[in-house]
Amino acid sequence: MAGASLAAAIGSRASMLVLEAEASPGYHATGRSAAFWSETYGGPDIQPLTTASGPFLQAGGHLAPLGSVHIGRAADAVAMEAFLAEFADSDVVLDRVDPAAFVPGLRPEWTLGIREASCAYIDVAALHAESIAAARRGGATFVTDAAFVGAIRTAGVWSIDTKAGSFQARTLVDAAGAWADDVAARAGVRPLGLTAYRRTMVQLRTDPGAPEGLPHIADIAGRFYFKPEPGGRLWLSPHDETPTDPCDAAPEEIDIAIAVDRFEHVVDWRVAAVERSWAGLRTFAPDRLPIYGFDRDVPGFFWCAGQGGFGIQTAPAAALLAASLVLGTPPDPAVAAIDPARYSPDRF
Repeated sequence: MAGASLAAAIGSRASMLVLEAEASPGYHATGRSAAFWSETYGGPDIQPLTTASGPFLQAGGHLAPLGSVHIGRAADAVAMEAFLAEFADSDVVLDRVDPAAFVPGLRPEWTLGIREASCAYIDVAALHAESIAAARRGGATFVTDAAFVGAIRTAGVWSIDTKAGSFQARTLVDAAGAWADDVAARAGVRPLGLTAYRRTMVQLRTDPGAPEGLPHIADIAGRFYFKPEPGGRLWLSPHDETPTDPCDAAPEEIDIAIAVDRFEHVVDWRVAAVERSWAGLRTFAPDRLPIYGFDRDVPGFFWCAGQGGFGIQTAPAAALLAASLVLGTPPDPAVAAIDPARYSPDRF
């Protein structure tokens, strides 16, 4: 999503080549998203990018109503107050609620709730496909099965070696997700300390099934979240973060069991079946903020990495911001109020 949305935002203003390591774009993190848009997800430093992306996603028909309720027990009262304080000066609307009014069968110890009404489903596949189509309309060429081997910069031009052949470009954009540090190292650029983390997701069939109108439910302590899916199913995550080398991630049985156990301590529904499970990678910089900008030491190398778990929901605004940086043009009015310095690679 990072590379596709940036290519779409640049459009015809530059000649672009998008090199994709897999047989088709979006195989890894993009294709395994939890598929919701939440203005609080990622914290207050991410919220401006998420909020600015909302109108674009809405206009494209990529959002559908969902809502979210952050729940907690008595011991989580301090965390609840801290959560409200984090967004007190933002435009995000948060309301204290009784969580039992939103979750039938909620166990009685879950007494604290904060509603985030703006949370929405996001159609990730459609957004990704639209970004690729827009990039192609702008003249971008996509080359698949083009795993990056290395690059050398000579006289202001990158010579880029891939498994699909060799290419040249004046600017090399590193939008390689979990592999971003590896790409940098192979291009002779100092890695920035990005770490990939595995995140597990399971689809449950429950008895009773997920009720109509159930919102996204998130533990304020970060131990789980779940959301309804068509057919009365649920998508559930134990909110795990297991450091891993970049890879084709797969779920571990222990993480699936932990997810189900935590879920059963929230509601009195019976888990009838774990219908499927999968895992994806979320890649963070050391300070957990994304990285957009030219490398401090190597000319012509542009970072577009470290989007963590919020790369999809921030994609439209992040792409506009990054496009202005890579082209050296004024930012789009939609992101003009967002300071790009907080995401600069110069901070490392």
